[in-house]
Amino acid sequence: MKQSPQDKNLERMLRSGRLVAGGFLGTDSRSLDEIIAEDAAVLHRLGYSVSDVAARMQDLRDLARPALGTWIQADEELEVKSEDYKGIIVCPWPHEGRYEKRITTAQRLDTGQSISWSDLNIHLIRDHGFFEGRGAFFRIEPEELIKVIFKG
Repeated sequence: MKQSPQDKNLERMLRSGRLVAGGFLGTDSRSLDEIIAEDAAVLHRLGYSVSDVAARMQDLRDLARPALGTWIQADEELEVKSEDYKGIIVCPWPHEGRYEKRITTAQRLDTGQSISWSDLNIHLIRDHGFFEGRGAFFRIEPEELIKVIFKG
C-alpha cells in the first residue's frame, strides 16, 4: 500500500532524533505499518488487544504512582514502582498529546523478569498500536510485556 504524504512525514519524524534520542523507530528497517502490523499479530496470537495491554499498563502505573520510587505489591507474583522525571514528552503523531516523563517498572517475583515503560508508551500502544521500532530505547516487545504484566 502506498504511503500518503502525511504517513511519510510521520515516519520521517519517528526515524529522526528530534523528539527523542535515536528516534522512535531505532534501527528498525521495517516501515511503520509493518512494525504495527507485526506487533498486532503477536498480540492476536497471544489473545490480547492493545486496549487490554494499555489498560493493564496504566492500572499498574496508577497503583505505583503514589508510592513514587518504592516497590508496591500489585499481586502475589508482581511488584511495580514508578519514577517521575522533570518535564514532558509529546506524541509524535499530529495531535495534541503531552505526557509526563514517568517510568513505571514491573517485576515478576516468580521469574525475576522485569520491564519498564513510559506514560507515552501507554498512549502509543493504546491509541496507535505502536510499541516502537527495534533498537529504539523505549521499544517494548509485546510478548515480553505480556509475560511480565499478566498472570500465567
